[in-house]
Amino acid sequence: MRHMRGDIAAATDLEALREAEEEMRVALQDGESAAVQQAVDTLHARTQRLAGHRAWASLRENLEVAVVAITVAMAFRAYFLQPFKIPTGSMQPTLYGITSVAQDGPTLFDRIPLKFVKWFVTGDWYREVRARTSGRLADTPRTRSQTPSYVVIGGVPHEVPRDAELRYRNGDPVPAGALLWSGVITAGDHVFVDRIRWNVWRPKRGQVIVFSTADIRTLPPGTHYIKRLAALPGETVSIAPPDLVIDGSIVREPRAIRNIAEKQDGYQGYAVIGDAPYGYLRTPSHRLALGPGEYFALGDNSHNSRDSRYWGGVPRENLVGPACFVYWPFLSSHPARRASRWGIIN
Repeated sequence: MRHMRGDIAAATDLEALREAEEEMRVALQDGESAAVQQAVDTLHARTQRLAGHRAWASLRENLEVAVVAITVAMAFRAYFLQPFKIPTGSMQPTLYGITSVAQDGPTLFDRIPLKFVKWFVTGDWYREVRARTSGRLADTPRTRSQTPSYVVIGGVPHEVPRDAELRYRNGDPVPAGALLWSGVITAGDHVFVDRIRWNVWRPKRGQVIVFSTADIRTLPPGTHYIKRLAALPGETVSIAPPDLVIDGSIVREPRAIRNIAEKQDGYQGYAVIGDAPYGYLRTPSHRLALGPGEYFALGDNSHNSRDSRYWGGVPRENLVGPACFVYWPFLSSHPARRASRWGIIN
């Protein structure tokens, strides 16, 4: 303590510490236990005085622990497991995005304090959206990728769930305080992405992957998408609904792709994009040849997914890793979803 704080401690405190050290030497030489104990107590008290106020010392220690813990967590996130949130339903029913269900009013479990318990377990949160001003409702087009979405009343934007059916229609007059929508908003699945696996093994068909949208045509930069890896570099991909076709052959492996194509477990099969304003696989006769280092990514909810059918291959350098685990929410309260959402991703 003297070495650590000697340059900033008061001279009287340093002198008192030296006196306590001398008392300790004398007590140890005499060998009397009572004198040794008294010298220990005195030395301890004066050492603590030199260290400063104990509350501040405890605060500094806890701060150091917090800084180390945060540093370790950030390093773990950067190099091992990275968390991601699913915003849309393009991967349903494998993974669920943010959805809403209309409800006329709160139930017992939608009231405080049970409301917080329900949210912690299921991710469900009851909400009411009311008009903050009077005026006519202007309902802007709401897309699956738009989170959140808004309607405008009297020039004032109001945030509403993306898939909500409002009680007023576009152009209707709305009085201030009127209830626009009430119901339960369910949080999208929160997943861990394995950032290590592809440093050792190559990406495999059927894995659920997370990738950056940087430099991919028509995609918004600075974000990440989650899809299923359907085709590998050098392969030629096409879709003959409901099947995925690689190099002219229908794909039935791995099991996840087979389940989608055979419309098992709530899946609807693979689809072409038809008369979309842009894209590659518009009809079953269209094919896309992937170059070296390009991967083809498809959403499991093929009829409602913006994926490689529209913008082509994903460069290898954009891949972050395979999504491996849903860590929250734990359970689902909706009959259409699987009861348990927590666990390993298929």
